[in-house]
Amino acid sequence: MEKNPVVNAEESFIGKFMVLSGAVRELWLIFGTKILTIIAYGLVGTSTLGLWLSSDLGMSDKSAGFVIASWSSVLTIFTVMVGSLVDAVGIRKSLLAGFGLCVLARFVMSFFSAPWIALPLGLLPLALGEALQTPVMVAAVRRFSSTKQRSIAFSIYYSMMNVGFAVAAWTFDKVRAGLGEYGHYTIPYAGFQISTYQTIILLSLLFTIPNLLIIYFGLRGGVEATDEGVKINPEQTKYSGQSFLGAFFLSCRDALKDWKRIFASLWTQPTFYRFLAFFGFVVFVKLILYHMYYTFPKFAIRELGEGAPIGHIFGLLNAVIVVILAPVIGALTQRFTAYKAVVIGTTIAALSVFFMAVPPAMFQNLADGWLGNIIGHTWLGLAGPVNPLYVAIVLCVVIYSVGESFYSPRLYEYPAAIAPKGQEGSYMALSMLPYFFAKFIVGSISGFLLARYCPAEGPRNSQMIWLIVGSMALLSPIGLLLARRYIQVHEAGRE
Repeated sequence: MEKNPVVNAEESFIGKFMVLSGAVRELWLIFGTKILTIIAYGLVGTSTLGLWLSSDLGMSDKSAGFVIASWSSVLTIFTVMVGSLVDAVGIRKSLLAGFGLCVLARFVMSFFSAPWIALPLGLLPLALGEALQTPVMVAAVRRFSSTKQRSIAFSIYYSMMNVGFAVAAWTFDKVRAGLGEYGHYTIPYAGFQISTYQTIILLSLLFTIPNLLIIYFGLRGGVEATDEGVKINPEQTKYSGQSFLGAFFLSCRDALKDWKRIFASLWTQPTFYRFLAFFGFVVFVKLILYHMYYTFPKFAIRELGEGAPIGHIFGLLNAVIVVILAPVIGALTQRFTAYKAVVIGTTIAALSVFFMAVPPAMFQNLADGWLGNIIGHTWLGLAGPVNPLYVAIVLCVVIYSVGESFYSPRLYEYPAAIAPKGQEGSYMALSMLPYFFAKFIVGSISGFLLARYCPAEGPRNSQMIWLIVGSMALLSPIGLLLARRYIQVHEAGRE
């Protein structure tokens, strides 16, 4: 009897998810902790950080931008440096250390507003704590999944990340709406108050504490999922017998030696120069994301008013669209080369910014019509006429998210395609460079752009910020197209 192809396709689709039915509990614990980790990070490391530095620590836009640039750069450096820590102390100890540092750092940031306390004892340890989570969790997903489970496991891991950002954006707006943009929350039974932004940071602390408990009581040491079954061996690490701090410093020392040796050898490979050129162009479109983290919150509050639901119109909307579109676009463009997908995606993303670079009055008819009603009244719950800037921002974010769904997943694929055999890991690690430079550039100039074109008081020309950002972002697709014949490489199985 001939089998029904529809049923077979459905079984095959469901089967892709059913492979996780026998996954070890540690994999599910990592998925859960990933959501909580991203919620906590999203509440502090994106929209709140610049606002907290200016409102609670009394910094100017320029000073806050400099601190953000420094912190983001340190965070990226730490992330690269601790990549080998799993081998040094194991997954469980690395995560416990990361979550513990984040709890202590967020406690300091929640209750102390003196810069000499909040920065060295709060913000700096937070960078190390965050760095001890992301690469370790990626390694954990790999270790706790078999070969058959790995693809869908990383897909779910990516989805959990976007779910976390969506919840963080919703919470960010909810707290600001309840307390006021510059309001206060009274700690029960303690009798003292903390600001709105400190309250958001305190919530991120509360989202971190469960992770400590989950890892401490739920994660077993020495667990590994293999194609032959689950193995549980005594956890033998590279620096067994060393304290955590001793193992950490030894792993960083060894990592520096390895990086020096590997990096020196890479300069002798023609492929490496193509790699640098490719990611050098990609840096410019990555500026958009970090401007949305660090420049957009102050811009939106100053232009739309205190309490504006800025978390909804970027963080929440972007996360939901990417979760839905990324797998769909990935399936539809399987035959596209990673290079082509990145060119298409960066073009769409760069052009989206120009919706905010034109006078908002151009969107007045849309704001007064059905689109404005859906955005302002039905979705955001605004009262009265809808500011046309809301329409401009939403159109920008929707189109940007489409572009991100094209190019962002492929940035993980291109290093693997271009790297010589046996050096995929080095190229993947070095693909973090765009994030380092993008964070540093945006942090350095965001404060200057805000002070010049969108000050807290005085005349503004806010559209100029986004004209500059959009123009810089366009360098990505233009550069990739012009240099295509020099830096594109053949990708097996692709057009």
